[in-house]
Amino acid sequence: MIDKVDFDEYTDNYNELLREGTKFFSTSEEYFAKYKIDLLAKKIESPVKRILEYGCGIGRNVKYLQKAFPSAEIVGTDISAASLAIASGENPDHHFELEVDDLDLGVFDLIFVAGVYHHILPSERLAITKLLKTRISKTGSLCIFEHNPFNPVTRKIVGNCQYDADAVLLKPAELKSLIQNAELKFCAKAYCLFIPPKLSKIAFIENYLEWLPLGGQYWIRASFSE
Repeated sequence: MIDKVDFDEYTDNYNELLREGTKFFSTSEEYFAKYKIDLLAKKIESPVKRILEYGCGIGRNVKYLQKAFPSAEIVGTDISAASLAIASGENPDHHFELEVDDLDLGVFDLIFVAGVYHHILPSERLAITKLLKTRISKTGSLCIFEHNPFNPVTRKIVGNCQYDADAVLLKPAELKSLIQNAELKFCAKAYCLFIPPKLSKIAFIENYLEWLPLGGQYWIRASFSE
């Protein structure tokens, strides 16, 4: 049985470990946060007044969410108290909560989950997805980014990363099934992270590769379904 990673132990060097593991693609760990939010902002058309980042960690994504959705209230949650302390200190204008039983946050127009599901025990993933459903507004969206297990480079990075020691990668079909079993409406799936930033002049190609299961990551969008 794989021991769960304690993210409190990695708060001081999380960015350093990420940068070391992905330096072949980009020398800036911030690139990946900005990339996801920029992609997200292009896809979300309905008004966004409240955003939840589930599994926000040390809050790397928050400033990009704020820039993309400047009028939205942003709330971050995580199971790591040490990570939340850093997130709160670096983003004092936003609200952060420890994920505990019966946490009542209301509903959100956008729930953003990036690189979290592969840390959730497979036996607990459906329950978490059902929990997220209770936090989506009737017109809101749930957007989940995950590592692509079809990409051999991604698998190697995960295999060498200390804080991914408990990772169990999931295929898009499994994530889609979780969405549907939680009685959410599956809206879209796309692969991403094909072109490194040093080749930004041809980055537009990614718009035509979303169907190709070779991107470093993939993401799924779901919505509330009655």
